[in-house]
Amino acid sequence: MIRILLSATALTTLAALTACSPQAAETPAETPAPAGPAMVSAANPHAVEAGLQALRNGGDAIDAAIAVQSVLGLVEPQSSGLGGGAFLLYFDAQTGDLTVYDGRETAPASASPGLFLDANGAPLGFFEAVFSGHSVGVPGAIPALHAAHRDYGTLDWAEGFDAATGLASDGFEISPRLAGFIARVAPRTPLDEWEAPRNYFFDAEGDPLPAGHVLTNPAYAETTRALAANPRALHEGPIAEEIIAAVQAEPRPGGLTLADLADYEITERGPLCRPYRQYTVCSAPPPASGGVTVNQILGLLERYDMAATGPDTLEGWRRFIEASRLAYADRDAYVADADFVTVPVEGLLDADYIAARSALIDRETALPAAQPGIPAGIDRPGADATPDSPGTSHFVVVDSDGDVVSMTTTVESVFGSHRMAGGFFLNNQLTDFSRNPVNAEGALVPNAPDSGKRPRSSMSPTIVFDENGEFVLATGSPGGSSIIAYTAKTLVAMLDWGLTPQDAIELPNIVARGNVVRIEEGMDISLIAGLQQLGFELDANRGENSGIHIVRRLEDGSLIGGADPRREGIVGTP
Repeated sequence: MIRILLSATALTTLAALTACSPQAAETPAETPAPAGPAMVSAANPHAVEAGLQALRNGGDAIDAAIAVQSVLGLVEPQSSGLGGGAFLLYFDAQTGDLTVYDGRETAPASASPGLFLDANGAPLGFFEAVFSGHSVGVPGAIPALHAAHRDYGTLDWAEGFDAATGLASDGFEISPRLAGFIARVAPRTPLDEWEAPRNYFFDAEGDPLPAGHVLTNPAYAETTRALAANPRALHEGPIAEEIIAAVQAEPRPGGLTLADLADYEITERGPLCRPYRQYTVCSAPPPASGGVTVNQILGLLERYDMAATGPDTLEGWRRFIEASRLAYADRDAYVADADFVTVPVEGLLDADYIAARSALIDRETALPAAQPGIPAGIDRPGADATPDSPGTSHFVVVDSDGDVVSMTTTVESVFGSHRMAGGFFLNNQLTDFSRNPVNAEGALVPNAPDSGKRPRSSMSPTIVFDENGEFVLATGSPGGSSIIAYTAKTLVAMLDWGLTPQDAIELPNIVARGNVVRIEEGMDISLIAGLQQLGFELDANRGENSGIHIVRRLEDGSLIGGADPRREGIVGTP
């Protein structure tokens, strides 16, 4: 059974959650869940093996998550790492606790709404902002894992870093995907210009290291050893000083200080849960926009018989597209860090508001434009269109006691800010703020930068429960703002269309944020033609950067998983 664990900063109230989740009763602590199968699904085989080894050693889902994350930061540094942030959604099967550990990066105390404006008051270009020191927020992934370990871990904290330390010291083969990013990104970015990444990724002649090259990272090994001894090693001491030196280096040095690092604390939040048919879908609340927007997409679709209009039908995709467009429009207009601005979560998910918005889908042609609605009790602010970048990863762990981790972790853009310290890349997470802080009327947009504020995220770590409060599945994805569409697709595919996790992942992605609908290559030509005839503006036959990873529990208690073939992940069992 789910027991929603709420903190003082939770955006949903216990009354609201239990009203929409009648099964949210506490399982007696003296009745432990029976031991069963376990599974890890993540974006790199080394990371999966590290998580499985933690489980074999008697660890639980949290212990495995520490091992997975520390290895991911080494073997796919373009996506996540020690210098980034995360949202960790954890389900404790024995107590029923469901908790969000918000490890989102924070802006330094010196930040202001004009963080990304030039001397003339104009927004910096995207790459100019990304590669500046202004883009780096205080990292939160490791503090989030440490808080979760404090609450639920079984193994010693230090054991979680053993696999990463060994790989960094002994070396690992550069994967084809990492090699491809090094070669493609360097000509357009400072990757091969700044000393630390140049020495790490390029040979003496300046050529990028190829796939299969055995890469060692002694500095990373020293950092993981330091973290094993002190979970605050990134936020105080020599590594913290190295981080600040990298942030404050030219060009465009940032304002992050040692005091900003020392002051960082993760926030435990109550999850954002809503019913969808016979299920309850739970994810992270703001500053993550995934919980609001994924649940809104599902709410907009609930009045329709999606099971009767499957993935091979024009009507099924038309409804999904319109629900996505409407939900994204609301997300862009309203969602930001709720500790700083009013985010109308309840209004956006209110049954009457959802019904009114859903009625807009009931038509025979495409909506001419997707505009945000006006939920009860708020004036509509001007929307911002902050571009989210795909430097992110997602993984799922289920242990033999039925505990579940669904964690999305990120450094923001590919290789983050491209600045390195301690053998890892620093994030550029603050470019998730709106670089232009005001709307057309000159008012601050909700996602404007500010001192100590967390930028809006698209991360959508999701866990689904059945009508009895039993775990059904966990899903999520990287992919910038497209995370929401990728995650919603898997939920509709599995819960409505009856697909397996792997088939749901491999279903072509459709991303409808704004008036242009992106259609991944592999979609049936007749469906594409049908959508065009309905009046949709399409960007068809393109690639999509999803990295969806799923674990699902079947009725007999067994587990099946899926890993996105668009990346290099696998599913493993101990």
